[in-house]
Amino acid sequence: MGIQVKLKDIIEEMEMQFEESHSLLNNKTGEIVLITSEDLRAAEDESPFDHLPEWEQENRMAAIDVVENFEDYIELPTKYEVNEYEIMEDFCLTISDQLKQDTLLRAIKGKGAFRRFKDKIIEFEMEDQWYSYRDDRFKKIAIEWCQDNNLIYIE
Repeated sequence: MGIQVKLKDIIEEMEMQFEESHSLLNNKTGEIVLITSEDLRAAEDESPFDHLPEWEQENRMAAIDVVENFEDYIELPTKYEVNEYEIMEDFCLTISDQLKQDTLLRAIKGKGAFRRFKDKIIEFEMEDQWYSYRDDRFKKIAIEWCQDNNLIYIE
């Protein structure tokens, strides 16, 4: 039997991703690590790091383990695979009030779409509905990722 992973941990990590970072699951230990591209490059270059603060040394050691034992790691869905913009758009299409739906769809066009969308869901008092929808989508993505990688997940 393989390792068990908590969906909650996977979802939280998917939500925390940022540019130039990689969230990976160690399929031997079940530990999830967040590694920056900078730490991965430094680990590959074998740059000395004993002069760094302790927390940076820990990050570098984690990156070295990823480089040296890459086959033990599986990358979690990236923010591009999650595609929160698409989730917002799909949510808009679930709104039965045509005026609100049209307003939300207009809000997500162009630069500043995320901010305008959040302002509108607050204005329409739909925050709970939005976050419930978003949480369900993230959970579905996490479950599919676990299934695709033959991982046993627990709620």
